[in-house]
Amino acid sequence: MADAAEPEITFERRGAAGIVTLARPKALNALTLPMVEAMHRQLRAWADDASVTRVAVRGSGGRAFCAGGDIRRIHALGQAGRLPEVMAFWQAEYLLDATVKTYPKPFVALIEGIVMGGGVGISLHGDVRVAAETYSFAMPETGIGFFPDIGATYALPRLPGRTGAYLALTGNRIGAGDALQVGLATHSVRAEDFGGLLDALAEGGDIAETLSAFAAPAPETGPLTLERATIDACFSADTVADILERLDADGSDFAKKTAATIRTRSPTSLTIALAQMQRGPSLSFSEAMRAEYRLCGQVMRGPDFYEGVRAVIVDKDNRPDWRPPTLEAVDLAAIEAAFADEGADIPRFDGSEGPRP
Repeated sequence: MADAAEPEITFERRGAAGIVTLARPKALNALTLPMVEAMHRQLRAWADDASVTRVAVRGSGGRAFCAGGDIRRIHALGQAGRLPEVMAFWQAEYLLDATVKTYPKPFVALIEGIVMGGGVGISLHGDVRVAAETYSFAMPETGIGFFPDIGATYALPRLPGRTGAYLALTGNRIGAGDALQVGLATHSVRAEDFGGLLDALAEGGDIAETLSAFAAPAPETGPLTLERATIDACFSADTVADILERLDADGSDFAKKTAATIRTRSPTSLTIALAQMQRGPSLSFSEAMRAEYRLCGQVMRGPDFYEGVRAVIVDKDNRPDWRPPTLEAVDLAAIEAAFADEGADIPRFDGSEGPRP
C-alpha cells in the first residue's frame, strides 16, 4: 500500500493537456473508490475548461498502467456483509467508464506494463490507447469467480473474429503486438518516450501527427494472432462445453493448453462470459453496462468471487472450490435475467451521471 500521506492519484494541467497519473505503484495502481471519484470529478472539470483540449492518463512506477480495482478491499467488504459499499465501488467505476466512453475531448491512455480489469475500463473506451513494449493486457476475471466487466460486454465481442471470446473465457495475457492487431491498442510508442510524448501533447498540436512522430515499430505478435484460425473455429461454439469439445478435438498444443486453462475457471463465470460475448453485439454501451451492473449484484451475492479471490490473491493456493463445480449445474435462468432490462432503478451509464467538480 502507498504511504497514506502520498496521493493515490494526481492531476496536472500542462499546456493544452490535462494529465491524470495513477499513483499507487506498489499496488500496481489498482483503483480505489476515492481514486475513481476524484478522476471522475476532474474529467468533468476539464470537459468544461476550454483551455484543456485533450486528456491523458498514465500509471506510475513502470510495472503497471493499472491492474484493476482494489480486489482485496472489495473482497474484505463483501465478506463482512457490507454489500452496499461493494456495489458503491462498482457503480462509481462503471460511471467513470461511461464518462471515458462519452468524453467530449480526445482521451489518450499511455499504457506501460499491466492493464487489467478496471485499468482496461479507463483506457479501452477512450480514443487513443498507446502501448509501450511492456504492455500486458488481460481480463482475468473468470479465474477469480467474477466476469469480464467494465464494458467488456460491449467491447470484446466487437474485436475481430472470436478473439474477444478467447480473452473473456481464458483470461490469458496478450502483449502489444496482439493488442495492436485486434484494436485493443491503437499506437505503439516506446516507454522511454512517454515523457516526451506527454510534453508534445501538451503543446496542443494535432494529436495524430504528434503520435506519428513518436511511433515505434509494432512488437511481434503472439498466440492471439498466430492461432487465430483455431480460436475462431473453437470459440464460435454455442456453449462452453462445446468450446471445450472443439478444443479437445483440435488436439494442438495451443488447444490443449487453452482447454486446460478454461477448466480451471469458475463454471458460473465462464457461462456468464460466453453469454456476454453472444449478447454483446446487439447491445449499446449503456445497455451492456446496465447488464454488467445487474450481473455484478448477482455475483457479489454468490460464493465464487469470494472463493476465487481467496484462492488466487489471499491464500494463493490456487485451489478454488467453485460452487457449482460443473458447467451443467450453473443457473442459466439467473444469467439470462440479468440481460433483461426491466426498468430497475439503476444508473443509465450514458456518461451523464456521477460526481461533479
